[in-house]
Amino acid sequence: MFYEIEVKGHIRVHPKHFSKDTKEAVMESLKEQFSGFVSKDFGFVLSVIDVKNIQGGILIPGDGAAYYESLFSLLCFKPELNEVVLGKISDITDFGAFINIGPVDGMIHVSQSMDDFVSFSKSNVLTGKDSNKVLKVGDPCRARIIAVSFKDITNPKIGLTMRQHRLGALSWIEQDLKKEKKKSKEKK
Repeated sequence: MFYEIEVKGHIRVHPKHFSKDTKEAVMESLKEQFSGFVSKDFGFVLSVIDVKNIQGGILIPGDGAAYYESLFSLLCFKPELNEVVLGKISDITDFGAFINIGPVDGMIHVSQSMDDFVSFSKSNVLTGKDSNKVLKVGDPCRARIIAVSFKDITNPKIGLTMRQHRLGALSWIEQDLKKEKKKSKEKK
């Protein structure tokens, strides 16, 4: 889920930014500080949206930088349990598939890829034995988040499933909808 989060804190502005307008200098410092920032509370910080309020700066002896108490907003992606996400398969291995869901890749274990016995081919394709469903790199998919771990902030983990109704490769979902529509017409 994407969130706009409002944060209040003291922002360190390096002397290299002193020639700029205060708001611009604080914004540059925030961008440097939050670029690639990941935390359990915020999730993945995508961007600094705005600096809303800046109080007077203070200097701390021994540090050449200025500190400004500021109110600012961040755009964050925080994956939530049971959230349905859209993405594209970025890699397939013998143990599952990786799906890019924006700022991060989630992992779909082979047992969670489809309701079928799944085999892995050397051409990086997962194939269902009975359904003949095929999952390959580049396939757009819909998946549900079943696990989120920020235990290692440098390598957060997101577990996904595609074994539920209306989940999986979008081509599979289209085929299922066509079959259901055809069955519905036959009943009438």
